[in-house]
Amino acid sequence: MTPLRQRMLEELQRLNYSPSTARGYILAVRQLAAHFMRSPEKLGAEELREFQLYLLNERKLTPNTVEIRMAALRFFYKKVLKRQDIGLDHLPFPKVPKKLPVVLSQEEVTQLIDAAPNLKYRTILMVLYSTGLRRAEVPQVKVEHIDSARMIVHVKQGKGMRDRDLPMSPKLLEVLREYYRQYRPKIYLFPSSGGRLGADEPMSDKTVWHAVSTAAKRARLSKKIGVHTLRHTFATHLAEAGADLRTIQLLLGHSSIADTVIYLHLSQRHLRTVTNPLDQISLRSDRKPQDPPEENV
Repeated sequence: MTPLRQRMLEELQRLNYSPSTARGYILAVRQLAAHFMRSPEKLGAEELREFQLYLLNERKLTPNTVEIRMAALRFFYKKVLKRQDIGLDHLPFPKVPKKLPVVLSQEEVTQLIDAAPNLKYRTILMVLYSTGLRRAEVPQVKVEHIDSARMIVHVKQGKGMRDRDLPMSPKLLEVLREYYRQYRPKIYLFPSSGGRLGADEPMSDKTVWHAVSTAAKRARLSKKIGVHTLRHTFATHLAEAGADLRTIQLLLGHSSIADTVIYLHLSQRHLRTVTNPLDQISLRSDRKPQDPPEENV
């Protein structure tokens, strides 16, 4: 890592950015330098506009991904380089389409979990679906965070550096005990397999992605499934079971309830309680519409 990127990493750590966010921000600066084959210190607003268009038009990245890249570069120039001359505030974010997330049915969740190739991946999938944890939060769960006496999973320093407690399903506790007997984790529930991280460190969040991706391919489900799909499914199924928005907000760790409202749009239970306007009008349904009489030619 170059000294400049090291400075950026230290600033991200100082401001308590998550490891996954830090990786994404460092990647954006590395890609910018590689694109122009120059140090980012020597680039200006015009190069940043050109880079944004390159990401959208040539790399074909989604507007949401480009938005994250540009946020990373804003951080780099304003917080690390302290440059106010570059005019980043006038560099617009691309408009991100508002799409409803993919949600699985209970049958599809069953297919996905049953398609896991081993107990470790099966446990990861069950943790995701029964807690709604984010991809970056799963590796940080420690053995001591599983409170079987109170049936609670403690989430320490999740997104926004906030703690929260999640109710634990008896079915999840059963599979966690089976997983523990086989793998014997010491510190982290899902430790690294060794290598450069070491066995006493958490696994990479890429392993979480791989667990979901592998099971999705084996299950041959037609929907596009990612790690966050299980989080969306967890929240939607809670809403369908009657949980109120405030409860769902707390379980997901949302700072604003506005982020939680979307799950009402996804809940079939709430959609079915809405009376369709067609059902509120009276039609002469006992009489079939008559075709108009044919005109004599």
